[in-house]
Amino acid sequence: MVHGTHNAVADDRNKDIKIYINGDYFRREDAKISVFDSGYLVGDGIWEALRLHKGVLVFLDDHLDRLWTSAATVGMTFPFSKEELTAIAWEVLNENKMTDHVHVRIMITRGIKKTPSQDPRLTISGPNIVIIPEYKKASEDSKEKGITLFTSTIRRGSPDYLDPRLNCHSKLHEVQALIQAIEAGADEALMLDVNGFVSTCNATNFFIIKNGEVWTSTGQYCMNGITRAKVIEACSRNGIICHQKDFSLFDVYGADEAFVTGTFGGLTPVIKIDGREIGTKSYGDRTKNLSYLYNELINEAVTNG
Repeated sequence: MVHGTHNAVADDRNKDIKIYINGDYFRREDAKISVFDSGYLVGDGIWEALRLHKGVLVFLDDHLDRLWTSAATVGMTFPFSKEELTAIAWEVLNENKMTDHVHVRIMITRGIKKTPSQDPRLTISGPNIVIIPEYKKASEDSKEKGITLFTSTIRRGSPDYLDPRLNCHSKLHEVQALIQAIEAGADEALMLDVNGFVSTCNATNFFIIKNGEVWTSTGQYCMNGITRAKVIEACSRNGIICHQKDFSLFDVYGADEAFVTGTFGGLTPVIKIDGREIGTKSYGDRTKNLSYLYNELINEAVTNG
């Protein structure tokens, strides 16, 4: 079994989910898109991932803001508003009779191309929108066990050529980093920025805890994680010192605890990096407390609807 931050409890209901493609619904095995789609041809697309928790799409406004910022960054114009996309997402969830423990992936590409090309002027359709809802509950066993990381030689890009904060379909460099980590015997990859400071992981954001303080990267070279932002907010609300700063592997190897964050898994502890054990427990006390405080923010979002 693959071990990592996206380990989910098996759910047979996912065999029968209905996937949304441009207004129509398809069974899993029938959900297809053209080979002339710009996302398939050149990775020209953006995406967002949401969690349905107790009938509420948690932190929805944050996710929509990030999606619209991504669209503006790549010069993509949506033929719908945030309210209309939200209505579509709820239509998909209602069509699948889903209410809890659901992961919703929204993917929007520039559209169909007249011929294989990078040129956006050769796009002959409006944006393609695909929404995949799946029953996904994070594996508690995986969280208790923790994950291992390997520092990849693949660096996080500079904002002047592919801003790491952009949720785009062009993820090949992250895949390369993950392949290095897997070949080194780790679960996932830790990535440095262009200056050699610790940035993020291939699919999650990275934190360490030193002497009771929480450290994470500056945010200039890492994914614009919603969960990352919520952990920082939880620290601020509860009087926990949280630094967004440059730090190196020297600091990481001497950390008391480490963890990664993501929309699906929340907070997942890291037990080993580059073969060096981090802390004395697979699930450190301070990481557990931060996970509790993060879940309190989710509960608050559910209460406020």
